[in-house]
Amino acid sequence: MLTYLKQNRFSSLLAALMLVALFALAGCGNTEKQATEEDKAASEPKTSESKPYTVEHAMGTTEIEGTPERVVVLTNEGTEALLAMGVKPVGAVQSWLGNPWYDHIESDMEGVEVVGVEHEVTLEKIAALKPDLIIGNKLRQEAVYDKLSAIAPTVFSDTLRGDWKENFKLYAKALNREEKGNEVLSQFDAHVEDVKQKLGDKVNQEVSVVRFMAGTSRIYYTDSFSGVIFDQLGFKRAEQQKELFTADNKLGNLAVEVGKEVIPKMDGDILFYFTYAPEGDQEALNTAKEWTSDPLWKNLNAVKNGNAHEVSDAVWNTAGGVIAANQMLDELEKIMIK
Repeated sequence: MLTYLKQNRFSSLLAALMLVALFALAGCGNTEKQATEEDKAASEPKTSESKPYTVEHAMGTTEIEGTPERVVVLTNEGTEALLAMGVKPVGAVQSWLGNPWYDHIESDMEGVEVVGVEHEVTLEKIAALKPDLIIGNKLRQEAVYDKLSAIAPTVFSDTLRGDWKENFKLYAKALNREEKGNEVLSQFDAHVEDVKQKLGDKVNQEVSVVRFMAGTSRIYYTDSFSGVIFDQLGFKRAEQQKELFTADNKLGNLAVEVGKEVIPKMDGDILFYFTYAPEGDQEALNTAKEWTSDPLWKNLNAVKNGNAHEVSDAVWNTAGGVIAANQMLDELEKIMIK
């Protein structure tokens, strides 16, 4: 009987040990499975749990699943909008000036893939980046909108002329960052008001804006990037330039191309000029040198009074985004408050 009890007790103990071992193995299996799933999740692109939303834009309506995190942007001003809202694109079009980015955003664009230029994007490179949102522009990329939409949800702004803020608001909505976008715009408007207060009566002056290019020159007006900012500050436009912007002007109220005989109309209380010379374009640099050496230029009141200032084409015109706009305000303040 005693032998039986010992054997029975031993059998019970053995069964208990086997049960403990079984649970331990199951626990290990679950732990390994959990670790494998966690590793897999870490290696996959992160996706937002926010609800889908719809964006109306220049090409129609686009539904976006969750907050985008892999964004390709196809305009220069759009690139600045993303950066200002804390979004680093995975791909972007090359800056009009710089190699490949404007100096004032170069440090923020490290590691970003170049996907062409605004008027000629590379679809294969864009697709390879596996974006969850593409931001472009109807004026530049309308012909490839359908192909871009086949790669990822695509949102297009309508134009690149006029107030950059309208495009900025669209991009903020597409990125599902409207609150951050409003914050950036409010900060810019506050910056404008700060500079306006510091300039005081100086904003009552007539301002002229001139651009030199390869073999041609332009006078810029109200719809230009700098023109919008000057208007917001309260500057007046050079009165004698209004007659140049006729109904048949191909550039509308953005700019007008002129010959040397029109140099006298470039005058103003204050004159800003810049040169578009990508990759050190010698022809453009020669144009600038030739025009600013002309007796008609030297006879301008702004030149004779020391109120003609050469500034950056990238910041004052070409970039066209919020980062450049803030930098232009800073530079304007330094120039006018000496």
